[in-house]
Amino acid sequence: MYPEPGEVLHFSEDPTIERFVPHVAQSARQPEAYVWAVDRARSPDYWFPRACPRAMAWVTPGTTDADRTAILGPGGGERVHAIEYGWIDALREVTLFAYRLPAAPFRPFGAQVPHAHVATVPVEPLAPPHQVGDLLKLHEQAGIQLRVLPNLWDFWDAATASSLGFSGIRLRAARPRV
Repeated sequence: MYPEPGEVLHFSEDPTIERFVPHVAQSARQPEAYVWAVDRARSPDYWFPRACPRAMAWVTPGTTDADRTAILGPGGGERVHAIEYGWIDALREVTLFAYRLPAAPFRPFGAQVPHAHVATVPVEPLAPPHQVGDLLKLHEQAGIQLRVLPNLWDFWDAATASSLGFSGIRLRAARPRV
């Protein structure tokens, strides 16, 4: 489930959105109102129930062999996503939709490496949303390792201290550190 050229995606559990209007998200770290979307590289970050805490790591040009082995493991591919056991049923059962949006009104968002795209004007989807389908199968087809852990924090600490690229979403909802 990736955007086509000239598109970005917005993932949602709501299949009824007809127009995306800029807003300040509850979890926002900035006061500006945006419509949020993602490009091809960051689409897999959103193959989860919206509220699901997740930690992700992937190989970058600067990744060392030692970090790749330590975080991804032998045969681990290029990318790993980690969630907690308490979210596995929701991952299997959620109905997730992808909205295809025109890329033109959006600009990359993120300090050094963009992690999203934002628009400051209302945006209408190019078509009705597509149901994403089986999220476990989607991870498998994309070659992304999906790791299920009792707690995300040890993985997160190792990923953020490594030479891999990493991202965490909804980590405030993760189980407390042990």
